[in-house]
Amino acid sequence: MRLVHTPAEFREACDEARRAGQRVGFVPTMGALHEGHLALVREARKHAQLVCVSIFVNEAQFGPNEDFSRYPRDLAGDAEKLRGASADLLFAPAAAAMYEEGEATRVRVSRLTEVLCGPFRPGHFEGVTTVVAKLLGLAGSSVAVFGRKDYQQLAVIRRMVKDLYMPVEIVGHPIIREESGLALSSRNAYLSADERARALSLSRGLRKASAAFASGERSATALRGLVHAEVVANADSIDYVDVADPDTLSVFSADVASGAPPSVGARALVAIACRVGKTRLIDNTVLGEDVLA
Repeated sequence: MRLVHTPAEFREACDEARRAGQRVGFVPTMGALHEGHLALVREARKHAQLVCVSIFVNEAQFGPNEDFSRYPRDLAGDAEKLRGASADLLFAPAAAAMYEEGEATRVRVSRLTEVLCGPFRPGHFEGVTTVVAKLLGLAGSSVAVFGRKDYQQLAVIRRMVKDLYMPVEIVGHPIIREESGLALSSRNAYLSADERARALSLSRGLRKASAAFASGERSATALRGLVHAEVVANADSIDYVDVADPDTLSVFSADVASGAPPSVGARALVAIACRVGKTRLIDNTVLGEDVLA
C-alpha cells in the first residue's frame, strides 16, 4: 500500500489509474479505523481496481466544545489495518495541505442540514461538505463509499454530488454492528463498561420499532415512543429521537389543519442522537428497508 501526504500526489495517483483504464474507489475517513471502515474498503474493491482511503481529522466539522483535540488518532495502526484490507493507497494530509493559507471557500447544502443533527451541531455539515468536496475534487471520477450509520451525512453528500455535477458515484454501506447490536464507531472507545451497556438501548429501541413496523404499526408517534422509551431510560441526554422521511429527512408531524396523528408509508427513517456519559452517539434504521436482528 502506498502512503501519500500531499494533494498533488493523491490526484496524480488517481489520474494515473484512470489513464491505465482502472476505476478509482475512494473511502474518506477520519481514522481510528474499525471493522465498519474496513467493510467500506472491501465494498470499494467490488467497484474499483484502485482503492484509496483518506485519513484526515477535519477540524472544520467540530464545534468549539466538541472532541477535536481528543479524537483518537493512530496513523500507523490504521495503515496496518488498511494493508490487511488490501487498500492500495492511503492519503494522510496535514491540515495545512487541505486548508492552504488564504483559502476562503465553503460548501453548504441547505434543507437537509436543517433537521436532525443540524440544529445541535451548527456549522458541522458545512465543515463536512467542504472537506468532502475537496477530497472528491482530488480523487476525480470515482466511486466513493460512505457508511449509513451517519444517514444524514450520506444524504447531504449525495445531494452535494448531484447538485455540483461531480463525476462521482456515491455508495452507501449498511451499518456494521457488534454482536451486541451496538453500531461500530470510533467514539465507542470513549465508553466505559457501564456506558457501553447503556448504549445498547439505541439498537434495542430500533429493533422494537422495526418489529412493530413489521407487525403493521404505522403511527410515527407510536414508533418514536418505542425508541424513546428505551433511550431516555439509559442516555444522559438526548438531542433527538425522530421518525422522518428517508429521502427528504423531514420529520413526520401531525397534520396542522386536522390535527391528525402522523403516519408513515412504506419506508421511514428512525434516527437517534444522544449522549451516554460524555460520548455523543448516533444510530438509525430505515423501516421497510433495513433488517435488524
